[in-house]
Amino acid sequence: MTDSHNYPSSATIHREMLPNGITVLVYERPGSQSVVIEGYLRAGALAESPEQSGLANFTAVSLMRGSQQYSFDDIYERLEAVGAELGFSSGYHLTSFSAQSLAEDADLVLNLLASVVRQPVFPDPLLNQLKGQIITGLQMRANDTQQMASEAFRKLIYPNHPYGRSQSGSLQTVPTLTTADVQRFHTDFYGPQGMVICLVGALTPAQAVDKVNQVLGDWQRPNQQPMPTLPPLAMPDGRLHQHHIMPDKYQSDIALGRPGPSRSAPDYLDASLMNTVLGVFGMMGRIGKNVREAQGLAYYAYSSLQGGLGPGAWSAAAGVSPDKVLQATNSILDEITRIQNEPVPAAELADSQAYRIGSLPVGLETNGGIASVIADMELYDWGLDYLLEYPDLVRAITPERVQAAAQKYLSTENLGIAVAGPKME
Repeated sequence: MTDSHNYPSSATIHREMLPNGITVLVYERPGSQSVVIEGYLRAGALAESPEQSGLANFTAVSLMRGSQQYSFDDIYERLEAVGAELGFSSGYHLTSFSAQSLAEDADLVLNLLASVVRQPVFPDPLLNQLKGQIITGLQMRANDTQQMASEAFRKLIYPNHPYGRSQSGSLQTVPTLTTADVQRFHTDFYGPQGMVICLVGALTPAQAVDKVNQVLGDWQRPNQQPMPTLPPLAMPDGRLHQHHIMPDKYQSDIALGRPGPSRSAPDYLDASLMNTVLGVFGMMGRIGKNVREAQGLAYYAYSSLQGGLGPGAWSAAAGVSPDKVLQATNSILDEITRIQNEPVPAAELADSQAYRIGSLPVGLETNGGIASVIADMELYDWGLDYLLEYPDLVRAITPERVQAAAQKYLSTENLGIAVAGPKME
C-alpha cells in the first residue's frame, strides 16, 4: 500500500449523518473477511468535577457489565462464541469504543454495542468489583516511578485545569464513586449528538449504514448535555519543580515540558516533525542520541507531543540512576536550546520526513489502522483527503518552520520538571 493514490480518500470513504446526529463513516475493503468498528461519543473527563475524578473512565469501563437486554455473562459468551471483541475507554473529551468481528457477525457486535451504550444497567456487585480493580491499578501506579513522574508533571503544567487530573482518577476520588454517579454521568452525557462510528472491512457503505441505522438510528436523547468547554490555560511561568520521593526505588524518572499545540493548530504538523527530530526518529531522536547513547545516562530517553482537541503536552522523559538526574535534565534542556537556535540540517530533516511519510502506509495495513485514522480525520476536521495530502504537507516543512515551532512551543525557562524516585543526595 505504498502508493498514496490507494489511500482512503473522499472518493472511497462514504460519510453520512443520520437524522439523530450520528456520523457514519464507511470504508469498504472487499478482500477482507472481517469488519472493524471504531468510534466515540462526546463524554469525557472534562465533564467530571475534581472531587469525582475518574468518573468518566469508571462509566466507560462499566458499560460492558450488562444492559437491559444482556447480562454480563451473555455479552461475553456471545462475543467469545464468534471470536469477536468489543471494548470501551475514555479520555478527557471522548469515550471511545472499538470492536472487530467476522463480516457475518457484524450485526451481533453492533447490537451489543448499541445495547450497552443506550441501556446499560450498572449492577452494583459488578461495579464494586470493577472499582476494586481500578483501585488496585492506581495502587500499582503509585509504586511506578515513570507513571508518578508523569502524574507530577501534569499537575505542574496544568494547575487547576482538567488536564492536570488523571483520567483514571486517584486513590482519594475513586473509592467515593457510586453506581448512582455512574448512572447520572451516563444519563447526562451519553447520546447520539456528536457520536461518530467508523466501519472498515467487508461491508458496502449501504450495508454498513443500514446496520448502524437499525440499532442506533432511533436513539434520541433530547436532554443530552454538551461537553463543557476547556477552561483557559496559564502557561508555566519560570521553572516549576516537583520531586515525588519514592524512598525504596533505585531508579529516578524525569518528565519535563509544557503544554503544546492542539491537533487543529495550523502549525501542528511543524511541531510534530520538530518533535520527531528531537525525540523520536531512529533511537529516540537527538535526545536519545545525546542522553542515552553518547553519555550513557539513561535507560530510555525520548520526547512526545500529545496534541488532541486541546493543548496536549510536549514532554521529554528519561529513566536514570538517581545521581544522574541533574546531568540528564540539563542534557535534554541543551537539546531544546539547540533545536531553537540552530536550523535542523537539511539531510537530518529529510530523514525524519522520510520516516514520517514511510510509516504512514504501515499504519494503514490493517482494518483497525484505517478505522483509527478515518475516525481522527473526522474528529480533527482534517477532511477526507488528508491521507492523500499528508506526504506533500510533510515534505513542505522547512528547517525554518521546524525552528519556528521549537521557538513557539518549547522553552528551557518556562516549563515543568518532575522527578519521581529516591531522594537525591
